Amino acid sequence: MQVQLAGEARRPGRESEDFAAASPEALVLLDGSSSPTGLESGCRHGTPWYVRRLGVHLLTRLTDRADRSIAECLADAIVETAALHGGRCDLAHPNTPAAMVVAARRHGTALEYLVLGDSLLVLEFKDGPPRVIGDNQRFPGGEELRRQVWSTVPGSDERAALHLEYALAVRAARNNGGGPWIAAASPKAAQHAETGFVGLDRLRAVAALTDGASRYTERFGLGSWGDALRLLAESGPGELIAQVRAVERTDTDCERWPRGKAHDDASALYALL
Repeated sequence: MQVQLAGEARRPGRESEDFAAASPEALVLLDGSSSPTGLESGCRHGTPWYVRRLGVHLLTRLTDRADRSIAECLADAIVETAALHGGRCDLAHPNTPAAMVVAARRHGTALEYLVLGDSLLVLEFKDGPPRVIGDNQRFPGGEELRRQVWSTVPGSDERAALHLEYALAVRAARNNGGGPWIAAASPKAAQHAETGFVGLDRLRAVAALTDGASRYTERFGLGSWGDALRLLAESGPGELIAQVRAVERTDTDCERWPRGKAHDDASALYALL
């Protein structure tokens, strides 16, 4: 694989909660689950610490354990990362650090993939339209509350209060069978990831994007997924993120394009196979 990647925190001076890495045969992309300011997590390390360690462990497993399925590799990485927390972290806390995950690797004559959460994997075929995989852990019970968050003024006390209410509702439901699954402290989440194989002879390239980068198509409609793939191939992931940021700056009040954050951490990876 020939890989290009780029990432940018949602604002200068803030540490990104995304993580992206690749080897010649595998790639990983993680989007940390952000918490409202002041919401306890039971963890002394924080989300950026968690996503980097989970990402490194997952990439290692993808490259050295061909005998394990990609979901089993994620489960192993979750267990290994949980062990690094130590006894001072409460991993049973509903707000323990967590992340959405995209992963892919060459496995014989096929590409094996995994997506858990609202990040996306886009398959670019030699013939036919792209296939988009992901956004597979939605929370229908919180959609009305989410729309209420979007309807408020960014930075207002009302938005902060509603955002906290929504965050608490999601965390109460996730990883227990009543809501979305996310990579946190329990390896059981890996069983709920979307996985599969695609023949390498059918593929030209793959792209992985966190939801901050997928705004290019999903939120702002700057082009189709075919357009996004051409932009990634011709100008690279940094240019796609730059175009997302340019649109965000024209709508800082989130009025034209309702969304939870005016800007979000954004990461994108493009791999030519």
